[in-house]
Amino acid sequence: MIEVILCDDHALIRRGIRDTLSDAPDIRVVGEAGDYGELRGLMRTLGQETGREAGKPCDVLVLDINLPGRSGLDALHALKEEGSPVKVLVVSMYPEDQYAIRALRAGAYGYVNKGGDPQLLVQAVRTVSQGRKYVTPEIAQMLVESLTAPATENPHNKLSDRELQTLVMIASGKRLADIAEELTLSPKTVSVYRARVLEKLALANNAELTVYAIRNGLVGQ
Repeated sequence: MIEVILCDDHALIRRGIRDTLSDAPDIRVVGEAGDYGELRGLMRTLGQETGREAGKPCDVLVLDINLPGRSGLDALHALKEEGSPVKVLVVSMYPEDQYAIRALRAGAYGYVNKGGDPQLLVQAVRTVSQGRKYVTPEIAQMLVESLTAPATENPHNKLSDRELQTLVMIASGKRLADIAEELTLSPKTVSVYRARVLEKLALANNAELTVYAIRNGLVGQ
């Protein structure tokens, strides 16, 4: 039996994922969390239960990137640094070309878009539980292109995970106050991220930032 923990800040989405996975006879959801703090507490509790492999709360963690406070990418980095045996499958509303390669580099075993076929999620969980990477044809193509591309890379690839997240949210039309509330950060902190993005991309304002994001496929037109 493949034991799974779900981490997504939207209860309805967690329910949909749970129902999809529960239909599979070989998968069992053993816990759910809405943010990084809940996730760490849940993993600690399950990891201490008798009858489980020491320090292994589940086989697969299905993790959303866009969590309040510390993001899913932050969680990935933390688990990787700790040497956690849990395999992580990232699920996100963002298209593959925004975060897939970042997630894989951070230690994820796979990346699935929330808008895709639910059965692909089941397939991905099974693949990841076996210690194999799960990538869609689109991600595979991006990986090939990243290996064969010239040494010069897009400026936004040099942004930190949080800076890229801020860029995408601003370009999607969200105000700094809304971004701060969604990420559980102070408006001042978000302003700092925005300033860093503008500096690194050599842009002057939000309008130029939005144009850049559209031209580079980071947001839809």
